[in-house]
Amino acid sequence: MRIFEFHFNPKLKEDLVLDSFCYEPEKAYEKKLGDLYIVGLLKNTLPKNKRLLKRLAEVIKEKYYSSRVGSAERSLKSSLKEANKFLDSISKSGDVSWLGNLDFFILSIKDSNLNFAKVGDIKPILIRAGQITDINKKVQIEDLEPYPLKVFANIVSGKLAEKDLIVILTQDIFEFFKQEKTLTKIAKLESFDDKQFKEILNSQKKNLNEISGVFLLIQFIKENFVGKKQTISEKDLEKFSLKKIFAPVLKIFQKLPKKAFNIKIVTKKKKKGLKGIKIPRIKFRTPRFNIRIFKKTFSLSKLKKTKKKKSLLKQNLILILGLIILLVFGFVFSKFEQNRKIKIYSKQLEEIQEKLQLSESFILLKDTSSEAFQKSNLLLKESWNKILPITKDLSLLPKDFTSQILELKNEISSKLSELNKLEQIENPELVFEFNRLDFVPHNLLIDGDNIYFFSPYLKNIYDFNEKRIIEVNKVINSAIRINNSALFFSRPDKLIILKNNEIFESEIQTPYQDFEFSDLASFYNNLYFIDKKTGQIIKYGFLNDFKWNRPVSWLNQKEDVVGADSMAVDSSAWILKNNLIYKYYKGEFQKEFEINIFPNPKDLVKIYTSSNLPYLYILEPVQKRIVILKKDGRIVKQFQSQKFDNLLDFGVAENTIYILNGLKVYTIKL
Repeated sequence: MRIFEFHFNPKLKEDLVLDSFCYEPEKAYEKKLGDLYIVGLLKNTLPKNKRLLKRLAEVIKEKYYSSRVGSAERSLKSSLKEANKFLDSISKSGDVSWLGNLDFFILSIKDSNLNFAKVGDIKPILIRAGQITDINKKVQIEDLEPYPLKVFANIVSGKLAEKDLIVILTQDIFEFFKQEKTLTKIAKLESFDDKQFKEILNSQKKNLNEISGVFLLIQFIKENFVGKKQTISEKDLEKFSLKKIFAPVLKIFQKLPKKAFNIKIVTKKKKKGLKGIKIPRIKFRTPRFNIRIFKKTFSLSKLKKTKKKKSLLKQNLILILGLIILLVFGFVFSKFEQNRKIKIYSKQLEEIQEKLQLSESFILLKDTSSEAFQKSNLLLKESWNKILPITKDLSLLPKDFTSQILELKNEISSKLSELNKLEQIENPELVFEFNRLDFVPHNLLIDGDNIYFFSPYLKNIYDFNEKRIIEVNKVINSAIRINNSALFFSRPDKLIILKNNEIFESEIQTPYQDFEFSDLASFYNNLYFIDKKTGQIIKYGFLNDFKWNRPVSWLNQKEDVVGADSMAVDSSAWILKNNLIYKYYKGEFQKEFEINIFPNPKDLVKIYTSSNLPYLYILEPVQKRIVILKKDGRIVKQFQSQKFDNLLDFGVAENTIYILNGLKVYTIKL
């Protein structure tokens, strides 16, 4: 931690008292609570209150470091209660001159955890990677309660990243720095340098002589990596040891009797009848057998058998020895490979943990701006992409190290799910289940209060409200709601309209000979067909009485939507293609954006919206979810369920999503 403390003209005004206090822990139990920093300013001060700031700081410090509750946040809460009691006792004695004149700021930093509380106009600023954040906006100051007096109300918590700058300024200094853009100049420093920092202040020294205040700057520098750091212990990374390498082999022999494997070859003197032949005496002892061969007379055939047995024995011994050597080398290689992977993965885990910590700092400072959330999401996704390959290669790693990796993976997954608003639905509401013998649906259409089901593989339509099949004797390829009616399209040119329980038929002119319909949408009763083979969007202008004008090509750039998966139309056309969204307006390309969510999209199949819906709805069967996005690409909500194991289609009606999953129809309330 590096601290820069400036008191500008403290004696400029007689009735103004200002001070700052920096406490660093000395004893072991104090170090568990970290550092404590206090900035105070008292206006319109009476002579008897000249030491009020120091007395209040001492009360807070004493209570903070005497607390044994374990966490810095809880200790700060405890010390704030004590500060309130102290100020309450002063007010009860009749001295309320400080009320409305006290500006006071308390900050605690333990490892990378930041907690602060304040009263009055002192400004806390965070400078990170060139960006300036007014974390003062995160404090909700409650009205002062008269008795017992509650001056300090809320605590703000957050996370710091390496080389963050925390700047604490009294009001006049803040206004001056804002006017002179001093903080912007500090933020632009590529690396915070003492000399450059002092040069910035010296350049404004003349004007600073006219104001009073406190400027406290703290640069956060980690002495050691903090948090749930993944470390390599001596147990994980073992030194090369022959004794340990041969331990498994030695254990095998230790289980045998002491003289479990003993071979002696003794040559005896010549015997009569066997000229020039030395007869070997072999003693071979094992746990199960003991062979002794030293007969006085041998036939030639028996001798050959003995030699053969001896040869086989030697071959077996060579094989056993070779196997042992192979096992030893295998064991040596596995140990070497384990240590190598531990070194590599440990370094990667440190990088992952740092990204995770930096990501947390964006979220925990409660900065709900889209930019902060996007940065946090990006860091978490980078961490996820780094740790995923590691979790697929855990076979050679120690159990403790493996459990640490899996724990970190689960932590990243949990944070990503929370940030990407992924809601797991264990038991979605089932509203209906089809009988396979009656009707097998593949798509659905919501028309006001009614729902219709159809299939491109079957003729006819199923009316959900009436629980009956509407016989139209045509295969339905797509359907839309238009002019308070349900319109069904049957290739190549037939239209079937259901309105007030009546059926109308119409047809449209085929735009060209090889027209290959892919999807259908409508806007202001106009029909829009997409042909993903040629990359064209064909528009049919509405005339009247369910009749449409001749087809015209709507897109000016056809090639962009070749291979499109789905289309939706409001005042713009939204094309889903290869997990990307393309937006067109009046036939002109507007923008393209990636669906940047977790889990990463694999195969998005349908996009849906309308002029009266504020969001884009996207279906992804392979990951069993429905994604809801704002029309600028930001995430609104994700719904995922293990029961969505055969997602076919969905529809949106006011605050309800209807989901067709195989033969089952589920609903999700928005």
